[in-house]
Amino acid sequence: MVNFDIPSQYTFSPSEGTPHLTINREATIDLDSSNAFEGPEKLLEVWFAPASDALPPSAATNGLKAVSAETWKEMLDLVNCKVLSVVESDHVDAYLLSESSMFVFNHKLILKTCGTTTLLWGLPRMLEIAAKEAGFPHHSVTTLKGMGKAATPYRVFYSRKNFLFPDKQHGPHRSWKDEVKYLDRMFEGGSAYMVGKMNGDHWYLYLTAPNTTLTPPLTPDRERETETKVLQYPLEAGSVLANGAMHNEDETLEILMTDLEPDNAKQFYLENASAVAEGKYFQRAMQARQEAAESLGDLHTSGMQTLSLSGTTAGSTSAHDETFDVFSNTSSDNGGFTPDEELGLPDELSTEGHALGTVVSEACGLSDVYPTSRYPDARVDAYLFTPCGFSANGVIPAPDQAGSAIHYFTVHVTPEPQCSYASFETNVPGRQTGRETSEVIQDVVNIFKPGRFSVTLFEARASEAEVGEMDELDMDVKAQESAKRRNMKMNGIKGYRRIERIVHEFDGYDLIFRYYERNDWKGGAPRVGERD
Repeated sequence: MVNFDIPSQYTFSPSEGTPHLTINREATIDLDSSNAFEGPEKLLEVWFAPASDALPPSAATNGLKAVSAETWKEMLDLVNCKVLSVVESDHVDAYLLSESSMFVFNHKLILKTCGTTTLLWGLPRMLEIAAKEAGFPHHSVTTLKGMGKAATPYRVFYSRKNFLFPDKQHGPHRSWKDEVKYLDRMFEGGSAYMVGKMNGDHWYLYLTAPNTTLTPPLTPDRERETETKVLQYPLEAGSVLANGAMHNEDETLEILMTDLEPDNAKQFYLENASAVAEGKYFQRAMQARQEAAESLGDLHTSGMQTLSLSGTTAGSTSAHDETFDVFSNTSSDNGGFTPDEELGLPDELSTEGHALGTVVSEACGLSDVYPTSRYPDARVDAYLFTPCGFSANGVIPAPDQAGSAIHYFTVHVTPEPQCSYASFETNVPGRQTGRETSEVIQDVVNIFKPGRFSVTLFEARASEAEVGEMDELDMDVKAQESAKRRNMKMNGIKGYRRIERIVHEFDGYDLIFRYYERNDWKGGAPRVGERD
């Protein structure tokens, strides 16, 4: 049942060790998504250490989490988005933004923004903040305006789906070529890829090797540009080493959905959500009324025979009616319950914000993807925009690790039919959920009902040291098992047919890419938007 009260985790005095939420009410004033058009997000992930327990000696004890929220908000001004609310926990702070989300761990930062935000413009400031306020190793940098110090990242990942409206973007985001050039000016040894069909839905990726080096100042005649490699064909089944045997839990699943079924997408409109909230709210009021009436009946049967509820009111039909319902004192002709007369709908259930975000999260089934029955300490922070649009962050503590590991998921929806889009991203390990990846994918597409969608699964691979411990025969068996497991994970999405499959091995990671269309899809070719 939907809870219409302000959630208990919406508090400024959190209990120790429990994820808690703080709302930036000033940023939510007059927030309007009616001009939003570009759903596909830009996704930046910057690692300053290989793991949360491997921070360099110079870093603050809690790494990036030592940085104040105000400092991050100032950085986000460069990106052109605002903080709506924050769920804080011991291991990650989840920022819900006016355009998507940010997650701050002690060793890495993940920033995901949609619309016409200028995400990469915030990257130099991130490096400066990591150096000055989190204590990560750094270099003096004079080529980037206003920067005296820049932390040296361990690794950098930047990715996005092809834009629908690339001509509306700003700064370095007008094309993938411009984005690669911008990143090359900051980092040495970067690699750029395009995954999928050039004339269909595709996905771009830029990544650096471990122990990233900042690019030294370049003279005009040394200007360079990383070539974008096109990945269009699946590798051989045995070419990727099985990482499942190593129990490596560094993985990220991203589901990018377009052409949402129009009637289903209406649940992400404020008008529809408010109507759902109103119905549930007054249903609960009626239930409370019934329980109160039954309670009065219990009093009567317990011996309080002298209690009289008789009387005459403007709503009663007889001065001698001793059985009228004391809760039916309304102006309706039939004496029924009229909610608008007796109980006003709270403002937060008729205007954009976190309350209606919670209603939508529970009504659409999102809250059941990682249910509280398995993740009792999970926290979901959701927001519904005016006149439509939805965002949510989830902080998911591992149920069997006593708070020592916390993961996340994030969801963003643009439901307008001319540019409908929804995204779901999570790093909750598949092994932890006890389900195949395909089951999570099935749950998500059942919520949003896209005409087509792509899936990327990034998984950390076994290290060379771990591989060295396995003999050649064992490696071959593990590789074959891994290939079969991957196919099982990504196949069998009910109601959809797989159009494309690509598997690629990167330095330290394996990428699985799938593209699907609904079995009854008749919408024509994908809207590519940009071509590189």
